[in-house]
Amino acid sequence: MIPQEYIQEVVRRNDITEVVQQYVQLRHRGRTCTGLCPFHTEKTPSFVVYPETQSFYCFGCGAGGDVITFVRKISNLGYVEAVKQLASRAGMPLPEEEDQETRRRSRLLEINRCAARYFFEQLNAPTPEANAARGYWKQKRGLSDAAIRRFGLGYAPDSFSGLIHYLKRRGFTEPELEDSGLVKRSAKGNLYDIFRHRVMVPIIDVRGNIIAFGGRVLDDSKPKYINSPETLVYKKSRTLFALNVAKKSPSKRYILCEGYMDVISMHEAGFDTAVCACGTALTAEQVKLLSEYADEVVLSYDSDEAGQKATERSLGLFANSPVRVTVLSIPGAKDPDEFIKKYGRDRFDALLNGTANPTEFALAKCRRQFDLKSDDGRLEYIRRALDILADGVSPTARDVYAGRIAEETGVSKTAILNQLNTAMRTAGRKARRREQRALAGEGIAASIRVPYDKGGDAALGAASAGRQLVAAMLKNPDTIPYIRQHIQAEDLILPEMQEACRAIWQCADSGTPVNLTSIGPLVSEGVVPQLSMVLAQNIDLTPSRRDIDMYLERIRQATPKSAQAGKLNDEEFRQLFNSIAKEKTASQEPRQ
Repeated sequence: MIPQEYIQEVVRRNDITEVVQQYVQLRHRGRTCTGLCPFHTEKTPSFVVYPETQSFYCFGCGAGGDVITFVRKISNLGYVEAVKQLASRAGMPLPEEEDQETRRRSRLLEINRCAARYFFEQLNAPTPEANAARGYWKQKRGLSDAAIRRFGLGYAPDSFSGLIHYLKRRGFTEPELEDSGLVKRSAKGNLYDIFRHRVMVPIIDVRGNIIAFGGRVLDDSKPKYINSPETLVYKKSRTLFALNVAKKSPSKRYILCEGYMDVISMHEAGFDTAVCACGTALTAEQVKLLSEYADEVVLSYDSDEAGQKATERSLGLFANSPVRVTVLSIPGAKDPDEFIKKYGRDRFDALLNGTANPTEFALAKCRRQFDLKSDDGRLEYIRRALDILADGVSPTARDVYAGRIAEETGVSKTAILNQLNTAMRTAGRKARRREQRALAGEGIAASIRVPYDKGGDAALGAASAGRQLVAAMLKNPDTIPYIRQHIQAEDLILPEMQEACRAIWQCADSGTPVNLTSIGPLVSEGVVPQLSMVLAQNIDLTPSRRDIDMYLERIRQATPKSAQAGKLNDEEFRQLFNSIAKEKTASQEPRQ
């Protein structure tokens, strides 16, 4: 393991604000920095960086931690890899030792490199099978030898053990092969290749590592596609196919396609910024990754119903992205590949330059649903179209589109604009109600989840008190001996705070700094965001000895009854709860 002293020095040399603002546009507000969260889609900034505690927390999705946590999450890295990346950023010599996870990652990447070499060799083998696979790539897909080499395309022969034998001869063990996702174990306990008689496409991350594979049948048999499962090195929701190639292009207009076969064909036609999502649907993480490279994204999905639904969903994900988004309409073809083959590259290039913005796409879809020759059709089209224009469209654009709707329906532009103003007021009221409902679920009390066996308002207060005691120890380690004298970790109701309490005491006993960096490796993955939230909620508060005594008293008052409640049946629990309620009522009555 990497020495804790080294990790602390890495964190000290990597200011969290400087690291985060490489990925997030931050605005300084007093002692904190805020921005749009890189881990979920949002319109209002809820992501906060706290320079004082060198931590971050998102009040929207609950992500939080220190600079190591941030790098791990934003780059999909293991703990040691994140530390090494930050060490490299700070110009620190890398530690000699690697941990088990890093070695596993390295071995998986090496397995994938060897597998890609095997598939490429099989594609070029002097066999009838390989000849058919070459014919698929060259004749059916129209790919050149250069494109086949650039994407590392290959062929998996119709064998249950060809790849297994190839990899075993290179020293890989059976557990490693199973970890790779390239093989499976049968009910009888035998390993077998999952990719058989398929043309193969390596999936490569932005750093140039082969992390997974996709395999397609040469005909129309089912299943048409098989993809690698998620592994230690492959998270499909965070991966964009061909981004490693597209990022080298001087163009900042990226073309987002439906599948990797479309992407490869687009690159062959000269459109070198084509990419696609890995997985069945685009994710917010993929949108964030794409926005780091693109200024504009053209959605180029198939023209069928599924493709149109994918377009709508993707437009929603891009709504809060800084990237300009347009939608490609493909007349006379089901997908870009077919259009290019029928009409040529230049015609497709002209299509790209005439793409529609999201509002035009939504209005066009809406218009197709109604018969504008009938009064009912025109009225319903106007109502639906104005709902579209009332949501986030600029005043200039509203004026232009109102004129267009007036021409389409024969209704005066003045009447359209008057109705649009009404629609905007209605949309504003709905938005405010949504915001109020969201705010009602925020705050410290809303985030406290008390186990069912703890019971009563006293337990809720004790849960909050436990968090405040953890905050006190994090903010001022000098309070640790006093708090430790009066409670045990098991006295805290929330399991996350029990775990955090033990980790804090372990750091104190070993002389390690009491901070998120030290605590992180000692606790479960979900505890660090909880601690980040605790720090965020107490950023302007420093608990005094009197506050600490009050929190300790709350825990002492609640713990015996809570422990008792966990052992009672339903009727006994009801009686106990009623007695607690009576005590509380009596304590609130005025004294005579």
